[in-house]
Amino acid sequence: MEVQELKQQLKLQIIEFLNLSPLTPEEIKDDEPLFGDGLGLDSIDSLELIVLLKKEYGIIIQDPKEGRKILVDVNTIVDYINKNRTK
Repeated sequence: MEVQELKQQLKLQIIEFLNLSPLTPEEIKDDEPLFGDGLGLDSIDSLELIVLLKKEYGIIIQDPKEGRKILVDVNTIVDYINKNRTK
């Protein structure tokens, strides 16, 4: 899968998994921080994203510190998926 396709798919999954509608994938910038001042996600959302990565891509994140390094923005997550996916 092309990187741009994966980014689009991931944005759709983030919106669906976190119930962020009416947000659209176009409104989520690739380099926008997902937490804090960016998209404004919180710690509960980070757990949901970890579940999403496991369910959709076979990626298991055990260490919360590792999760904080991965769940920065769409670009960082897509890079991690490309290197570590099992599905």
